[in-house]
Amino acid sequence: MAKIEELTGCAFLAFPKMKNLLTSELAQRFGYGKIIESATIGGMSFTPHGGSSWFGDLLYCPDFKAEYFEKNDGSLPYWAMSVMVNPVLIRFDSIGDAALALKNIQRNWAGYQFQLFRRASLIQEKLPYINLKTRKFPAEIPNTPMGLYTLLDEKTMIASAVTNSPLPMGNIQFEEDHENPPSRAYLKIQESLTLYHTFFGVDFPKEGDKCFEAGACPGGWTWVLRQLGADVLAVDRAELAPELMADEHVKFMAHDAFTLKPDEVCKILDCEKIDWLLSDVICYPERLFEWIKMWRESGRAKNIICTIKMQGAIDWPLIAEFAKIPNSKIVHLNYNKHELTIMIKN
Repeated sequence: MAKIEELTGCAFLAFPKMKNLLTSELAQRFGYGKIIESATIGGMSFTPHGGSSWFGDLLYCPDFKAEYFEKNDGSLPYWAMSVMVNPVLIRFDSIGDAALALKNIQRNWAGYQFQLFRRASLIQEKLPYINLKTRKFPAEIPNTPMGLYTLLDEKTMIASAVTNSPLPMGNIQFEEDHENPPSRAYLKIQESLTLYHTFFGVDFPKEGDKCFEAGACPGGWTWVLRQLGADVLAVDRAELAPELMADEHVKFMAHDAFTLKPDEVCKILDCEKIDWLLSDVICYPERLFEWIKMWRESGRAKNIICTIKMQGAIDWPLIAEFAKIPNSKIVHLNYNKHELTIMIKN
């Protein structure tokens, strides 16, 4: 029979190779941890409180309290794939005991493992099925609770039924097309549209939808929108891939997309409102914020997805201003790098 012990604090599963981004966010945004001098990371590095422990990419912080979230409008760290909000320690004698203990708490579980992979796999096999495979886009994500567990040794695991993501380990991977998309950025918009659909219940772009993409070259996002049947106004200084330039449902403009007014865009696309406003432009976040503000005030865009590109150190007060936008959601995608993505239902 397994024994369950409630734990204090939270545990954070960092995105691969992004431990320092997670700990710097905990220190700078939440005030948890400390900054130390470093010769390797821009003169500074960040460490969590002394009682914290790393288990692979999972950081357990026993003294991370709810008020840290409350200071940030209740939002959780962006650089964590999944957050164990109410962790427990489960001690068990057998694989069957471990699986039964998890099932008695709730149905859906996914395991993050940094060791004991075979044993973890056997536990997962005894749990109700969840999709851990790559997905074909467009994909539906069940918006149901997804627990997270990690084996600490052969007879002990840390687990939480409450996390911040309906995805297994907060992770989604799509089947890749290595031949047709003009850039790998197509994976980023596929993930964004999937999460947008999950968060806001909005259908994927479809035939007849009008889309305006800023900074479209070489066309990874436009390619996805066209696969879904939408019409696209693609604006950039450089042209798109030849097959997109020849597509009659793609209108290309060699222009600074941020200087086009909403009325001009809607006139070009012959619509009162565009269905999707999209940007993956490399620009200062301040300029993106003002551009989004202009479009929101115009009332000319229904749905907005933009990449917030970090120009050096993250400006957390500015990110907080983005987060205050009504009906918005900020995430770090699995296919993002040193950037965040904001989604707004206008």
